[in-house]
Amino acid sequence: MKFKFFLLIIVVCCASCNSTGQQFKSPDGYDLTQPEKFIMPSVLNEISGITFNKYSNDTMYAEQDEEGKLFHFKLGDKNIASTKFGKKGDYEDLAICNTTVIMLRSDGTLFSFPLSATTNKETDSVQEWKGIVPEGEYEGMYANDSNDIYVLCKNCGGKQTNGYILKLSERNITPAGNFIIDTKIIEELTGEKKIKFHPSAFAKNVLTNEWYILSSVNKLLVTADNNWHIKNAYPLNPSLFNQPEGIAFDKRGNLFISNEAGDAGQGTILKFTYKKQ
Repeated sequence: MKFKFFLLIIVVCCASCNSTGQQFKSPDGYDLTQPEKFIMPSVLNEISGITFNKYSNDTMYAEQDEEGKLFHFKLGDKNIASTKFGKKGDYEDLAICNTTVIMLRSDGTLFSFPLSATTNKETDSVQEWKGIVPEGEYEGMYANDSNDIYVLCKNCGGKQTNGYILKLSERNITPAGNFIIDTKIIEELTGEKKIKFHPSAFAKNVLTNEWYILSSVNKLLVTADNNWHIKNAYPLNPSLFNQPEGIAFDKRGNLFISNEAGDAGQGTILKFTYKKQ
């Protein structure tokens, strides 16, 4: 009697691997393969920037890159309120600096208005700030309680990634310095030579004092220390991160990343709960 032996191969597919079997790693304290997903209404299919006020997750503030509106809502609620602050345009990020909302247009122009104006459907208390940063394409901005505003260039030419520090006063926004992100280190970490790093958003982790920098084009999350020295780079699974364009942290260290709808059909916000190591 002849026996035939069959080899049974079981393939387990999971969010931590891509089609080639690549394992997706995560920063300490997070699992970027296991998010809590919030589906955005159609008005936020093009959701780009997201932020909280003083890291409080009671209200999420967001914008989309077509309308001059600031959206504000509690994650999970269907009621999405908005405040119109300007004409239609390519708005890419936003920040709240104490009592001031700041919106970033892709050409580097800023728009500011009082946070208190968000109780209204429209505000005319808007100041426009042109020419504060060099010409280029901008998508990322962050502000802290010390009235410092950080703006990161997505595409300003050259081999390095340039950033600019601004200072918000009671009636003005003025240049206050600059910084550089060394893309050569990102090349070494990813193994990708001559990488074209195009940041789409960034935020500071309040628990670790690290910068978390998103690049939607590269499907990449990069971490840096307080002085912008690159620490690590994490390729993102495109099945979860369709088009990552916004990032924020709450006071508990939970990480939030927003995705534009793109081919997925719906915009999303992904929440990654911080788990102490």
